[in-house]
Amino acid sequence: MNDTIAAISTAFGEGAIAIIRLSGPGAVVIADAVFQARKKPSELPNRVQQFGAIFSSERKLDDVLLSVHRAPHSYTGEDVVEINCHGGVLVTRRILELLLSKGARSAEPGEFTQRAYLGGKMDLTQAEAVMDLISAQTDLALRAATEQLEGRLGDRIRALKEAVLEVLAHVEAHIDFPDEDIDPETGAALLEKLDALSAETEALLATATQGKILREGVRTVIYGAPNVGKSSLLNRLLGYERAIVSARPGTTRDVIEEVINLQGIPLRLVDTAGIRESLDEVECEGMERTRRQLDRADLVLHVVDASTAAPSAVLPEDPRMLTVLNKADLGEHESWGVIEGVRISCLDERGLEQLDKAIVNRITGGKGAGRDWSVAINARHKACLEITLHFTDAAREAMRAGLSPEFVAEELRSALEAVGNVVGRADAEDVLGHIFATFCIGK
Repeated sequence: MNDTIAAISTAFGEGAIAIIRLSGPGAVVIADAVFQARKKPSELPNRVQQFGAIFSSERKLDDVLLSVHRAPHSYTGEDVVEINCHGGVLVTRRILELLLSKGARSAEPGEFTQRAYLGGKMDLTQAEAVMDLISAQTDLALRAATEQLEGRLGDRIRALKEAVLEVLAHVEAHIDFPDEDIDPETGAALLEKLDALSAETEALLATATQGKILREGVRTVIYGAPNVGKSSLLNRLLGYERAIVSARPGTTRDVIEEVINLQGIPLRLVDTAGIRESLDEVECEGMERTRRQLDRADLVLHVVDASTAAPSAVLPEDPRMLTVLNKADLGEHESWGVIEGVRISCLDERGLEQLDKAIVNRITGGKGAGRDWSVAINARHKACLEITLHFTDAAREAMRAGLSPEFVAEELRSALEAVGNVVGRADAEDVLGHIFATFCIGK
């Protein structure tokens, strides 16, 4: 935290503008050494841009706009200098190298946001939301990340933490003052509070699935025999011709993966090779890849040709599987009449709207993706809250069994520590390193 760090904060590549950030105790001093204008950076008002130039010795590198954000009124809580230069790869690199030569250090991935967290500018859930915001692929994911960044999840976690602390304080007070027995009414009230704690923890844990969906997408494998219309379905869902469509069996021999936005849910569509008996070495490898994709799938669209007779073998029962009866434009063979599924035609697009609805219903359990998706915990939050729930339930059982209050207090202390870890009470280096390693340089 005593170092001054620097990084290019915009994406790599050519563009109109690039932003280079400095943060730390020496940020303004370094800026004074390289920036020439009517006023030095140290003389500028807070958060006001000044036009000038960056010089390396007597050589001008670029005309820039520079602003100073003084502590504590900055993103990191430290002195921050932002340089807006032209967005060429070489010029941004040269300016960064100049800043490093003047005493700055290259920022680690996510170090600006890590400093914001360590400086008390945000809690850990908000820090994680920064990366969710950057990587959001749908409006729903963007809204969830924005609300988490504004502190909605953190507020609920802190309220949960305060509720645990309140019960723990009552129990520890009884331990310190044993003559003040907990009467039956007070004991019943504590049990009610523990019940409420468990219910709120379970409600937060229930958002883990939607959190995984918003952050990672739903891995949706399009599966079936050759020539049933798998690649045609991929193209229709994407809205453009991505996969080659041919009447010749075995056209698709490799995995094709694309992402679509389906009612706010990112769907990772995976088109696979058709499964059949074959001696072709390349096609067999494609089918093996199909089987591996099926093992990883969150949802399987099992596409069949409903214009031909249904196979004698029963369709596999899998909760992840949604049967799609394609080629409705050719008429449906009577043998498919008892099969539940969505009937579509990739040729004239009938049934595709019903398919969209069926997919969303399968993913959300019929509830749809709505406002309640704005709170969506991630895998780390889930692990902490599962521990919280375990110890909360253990405290409740100990109280019901009439065990000594010391046992109840010990369980509640563990629950308090676990819920505190969600917002970042524990700042072990390995935990923080794992979280911020997923960030981009300069964020």
